[in-house]
Parts: sequence; C-alpha cells; structure tokens
Amino acid sequence: MPIIEVNHVSKEYQLGQIQSLKTTALNQWRRLTGQPVEERAPFKALDDVNFSIEQGEVVGIIGHNGAGKSTMLKLLANISKPSRGSITVKGKVAPLIEVGAGLIGDLTGRENIYLNGAILGISKKEIERKFDEIVSFAELEEFIDTPIKRYSSGMSVRLGFAIATSVESDILIVDEVLAVGDLAFQQKCIERMEMLIKQKNRTVLIVGHNIRQLERICSRVILLDHGHVSQDGNPSDVCRTFFRESQERSFAKGANIGDEIRPQQGADLIRIKKIELLNDEGIEVEGTGLHEPLTVRLTFECDRLLIHPEIILGLHTPDFVHVLSVSNVLSEARPNLKAGINQVICRFSDIPLRPFTYGLRLAFIDQYRQMLWYAENIRPVLITSGQFDITKMPEIGLIDLPSAWQFN
Repeated sequence: MPIIEVNHVSKEYQLGQIQSLKTTALNQWRRLTGQPVEERAPFKALDDVNFSIEQGEVVGIIGHNGAGKSTMLKLLANISKPSRGSITVKGKVAPLIEVGAGLIGDLTGRENIYLNGAILGISKKEIERKFDEIVSFAELEEFIDTPIKRYSSGMSVRLGFAIATSVESDILIVDEVLAVGDLAFQQKCIERMEMLIKQKNRTVLIVGHNIRQLERICSRVILLDHGHVSQDGNPSDVCRTFFRESQERSFAKGANIGDEIRPQQGADLIRIKKIELLNDEGIEVEGTGLHEPLTVRLTFECDRLLIHPEIILGLHTPDFVHVLSVSNVLSEARPNLKAGINQVICRFSDIPLRPFTYGLRLAFIDQYRQMLWYAENIRPVLITSGQFDITKMPEIGLIDLPSAWQFN
C-alpha cells in the first residue's frame, strides 16, 4: 500500500501579474469597450505528474533548474496546493525544505531550538529530552546562548539541520540540505540521513544537485524535466541519463564553439583556435574506447614568447569530478612557445576510464605558476567500452584498473 500517491498533479503559476497603472487602466478600457484583454499563459511548474512511493523507500528527485523539483516537494509537504490532480500522504511529514528558515536572529541558539522545534511540531518535553543531542550534533556547545545573528551562516544551517532531523516522523522530505556546513559536517549529515533511513525505516524524498550522493543514498530516483517525469527507476540508470543530458545541454549552448574557444580564467595572452581528437590513424574522432589511445591536437596563438609554460590536459565528469590529468612537465617536454600560431600534440596511450561522456579541461601556466589560460567542459570526449563487454563491467566506479585474480 503506497504511503504517498501523486495522481495527475499539475501546478500552474500566473507570471507577471503586477502591472503598471497605465496597463491596468488600458485593460479596463478594453473590457468596457468589449475588446479582448491580452492574458499571459500560466507557467506550468508541474504538468500531469504521476508516481507512488511505498513505505521505507528512499526516493531522489533530480532535474535541471526549473524542472519542478522544489515545487513537487512543497506540494508533498502541504506547503502549497496543486492546481489540478490529487496527492495522498499517509503519515506524519517532517519537511526540511529550507534549513534554518525559522531561526530568529535576535534569539539565542537555545531559544531558537525551542521555537523552531515547536514550528516543526516537536513538543516542549521532547525538545528538552533531545536538547543536548541537538546541540552536540550542531557542534555549538560554546555558542548555544549567543544570539543567532552573531552566528556564521554555517553555524545557523548546522543548528537548523540538527533540529529538523530530530523530528519523529513517518516521511522525511528534504530539499538541498546535505550540502550544509564544511566537508566534515556534510559527512555527519549524510551519516544522520543514512541512520534515519536504515535504522528507523523512514520514507524519504530528497532533492539535491549532488547526483552521486543521491545515487548512493537512494533506492530509486525520479528525473523531472520541464514539469514532467522523464524517467523513474534504478538510481544508476536515471543518474546516467541525467549526466548525459546535462553534458548535451552544456555543449549545446555553444559558448565555446566557433573560431576561438574562450577561457574561464586567464591573462588574455593565449587564444585557442582549435582542439581536435584524433585516433592513431590521424582521423578526427569523438573519443575512444576503454584502454585504447587518444590524441589531442591543440592549435593556439600566443601574443608573445612564453618561457617554458606548463600545459595541463584533463578529463572530468559532467559534475566536475576531475578523473584524469596529464602535464608536459612530468615528461620534461617544456619548450618555449613562440609568438604567433603554435600547435601541441598530446597522446594518451591508454584511457582507463569507464564508458561515459567526459568533458575536456585545459590549462596553460607560466614559469612563475601564474595561470595564463584555463577552461573546463571545452568539448565532450566519448569513452566507449571498445573491445570489452560492457555487460560484464561493475556498475560503480569511473576507473578501470587492470587486475590479476588467483584462487588457491
């Protein structure tokens, strides 16, 4: 029996409703004279969405900005109502839509724990019982009687997360809260979430942009695209689709396409004219196979003589995990580059990356370690399974490391 049911749900917003006095008067005159008044079409944040969630499922909701993720969570948390369709939620809901949103700056941390806990439906007796645990988890023992307005932003969100996750509920609805605080506290947040999921059998809906984190935590992922459910199922499959679409959208924007590839950082001394991917026959390709070679040929122009510059080439995932980097310094191939047109060829003898589409990263650094030119996501590099059977590869991992097995 599903604990959450979403049936043909749509959510519409009227955009641009605030009008000038002149426009309002003109529209009124048109109505009085029987002329049509121009109406703006409503914006559909969600359009005929259907899904159900069983007790104990951990469901991630992903999608590009504007896909309808946060709107969906707010409907499930009963913060807003659908324009059409119905939502059935069985059980107590603890929404973590905006961590720390109920904290008041002039009150101390102690006072905010009681106030925010009451907002989230925690009784005073329960707050008193959990008070020390909340303070300890937020790492605020020394500052608990200090007004919140004197807290750093990280301290505030730590306190908000600690309070919100102390709520006893059947369903936990989470929106972008696993990225709060520093890396150490983020790990604590993940461990707390996993504890709630595994030990207390909570039903969890979670939205986030750290797709790999969601892939690890969730038992199921829903991909939203312009208010529609694009894909719903196995986390690895859905996340792979999202990564592919993200990279396609990124390169489709065309910011780096043309006669010159623009840097994201640099001193404007170098202009990249062309980047080519070649196989060993010198034919231009889109990528290569696993454990096969790939050559990158750079054509660029320098405004002046560059003394022994370092050139770095690398590959990264669509979410900018840098998985491979090479430098001409390591091979001691570091000649001067003349003013004018230059060409550099770099051959990767063995690409150890699992089949996927990666982004190319390029950097030029001068002899004083100053960045001359830098850009990521310059162009896609497709790595296929090549001579290997993709169905026999482990699903998890980015690098394929040759190994030898022995059984005695």
